[in-house]
Amino acid sequence: MVSACATGPNANPKDPLEPMNRKIASFNDSVDENVTQPLARGYRDYTPKPLQTGLHNFFNNLSDVRTTLNSGLQLKGKDTAESFMRVVVNTVFGIYGVFDVATEIKLQRHNEDFGQTLGFWGVGSGPYVVLPLFGPSTVRDTAGFMTDATTDAVHGISDVSIRNQTTALRLVDKRAALLDAGNLLEEASLDKYSFTRDAFLQYRRSQIYDGNPPEEDEPDYSVEPESAK
Repeated sequence: MVSACATGPNANPKDPLEPMNRKIASFNDSVDENVTQPLARGYRDYTPKPLQTGLHNFFNNLSDVRTTLNSGLQLKGKDTAESFMRVVVNTVFGIYGVFDVATEIKLQRHNEDFGQTLGFWGVGSGPYVVLPLFGPSTVRDTAGFMTDATTDAVHGISDVSIRNQTTALRLVDKRAALLDAGNLLEEASLDKYSFTRDAFLQYRRSQIYDGNPPEEDEPDYSVEPESAK
């Protein structure tokens, strides 16, 4: 039935891999329900709030490094300067980002990644894909994700055990922040997969155009008709 839907008249042209994507999404949901969510709830309910805030700020500071680099690649001078100053201020005065001093002095936080940089320079999103464990993405964003990983300080930790523990902690911190949103999604959506896909694609398109996307008449990628071959 899923395969028929994916290739029928109501199929989303941006999701030609829907049958496979649905299977991966189902696997991800199972892992999330049985592993990630319980860990996130335990972390949220039993970890002291000041420690949670400090860890969240620390990981945000690492993300600001990525944002600084990608803002520069997108020629966004003001955003680049603000993000760079956030990193400097929080690293020096906020003890490696544990305290978010930059926000207190009104330095705005931005969010840029290499997928957005590719979109800024005209690279189409390509088909929607669901990555095992990592979730919704596109071909462009998957390439961007792998590029961002090379500049991530966590992935540069030489001790494998510490690197894995830090990566897991960051995942749990991120999932804890989304617990309430996940509950709303379960309650509001008749088809969680379709809702998540459409919301993700709209959100990413909005990010590429800094909240002001033009009207989209055609998919971001083209497929040559069989008759033209």
